[in-house]
Amino acid sequence: MSGPERLDLRPDPGADLEPVLEHLRAGRPLAYPTETVYGLGGAVTRDCVARVQELKGRDARQPLLVLVEDATSVPDLAWTAAARELAEQFWPGALTLVLSDPRGIFPVGVRDEAGGGVGVRVSPHPFVRRLLAAYGLPLISTSMNERGTPPARSGSEAMAVAERMGASDVLVLDCGTLPPSEPSTVLDCTGEVPVLLREGSVPVDRLRCVIPEIHERTRD
Repeated sequence: MSGPERLDLRPDPGADLEPVLEHLRAGRPLAYPTETVYGLGGAVTRDCVARVQELKGRDARQPLLVLVEDATSVPDLAWTAAARELAEQFWPGALTLVLSDPRGIFPVGVRDEAGGGVGVRVSPHPFVRRLLAAYGLPLISTSMNERGTPPARSGSEAMAVAERMGASDVLVLDCGTLPPSEPSTVLDCTGEVPVLLREGSVPVDRLRCVIPEIHERTRD
């Protein structure tokens, strides 16, 4: 079986995306740059979710997040007043908001089976924004790495990870090397008061300048 494919976009970041869109429409996964690290993802379908979970060695209790073009892309999620204000102030950016999915729009593996939340982010990375605009639908995403190893920060690292995974169906979109970055900050906005799940690139003090009531998750 042949290995993963690589599309080198470094010479021409504005290259035709039709081969990438065909890959997405066929339900196959992509590795691509984000504002933090290279991600692994694809179309929001049960099959693609299952394949990405398989490659990462994780199950539906560890849901994937969703990258969207803007907040209007997911109107059927439950937007609290705090979530709307945070999205307005910090998107595009490295802030993931977990929103309730009361209508079950997203499949399990994206929607948290226990709490019913879906992690959503608008990436500021120019390639991701161009890809989402061309595709017209959200993309699932998780970091491009094997369990217990640092995420890929370059196309060559992403290719090496895909090869070690035996991911012959992955298309690696090589946009070069990303600068060092913390992961996204994650806020649970399924309730009226947001709860900090992970502090990352966006400090919680900045978030509290907008929503002072942000709580921190209690640990057992």
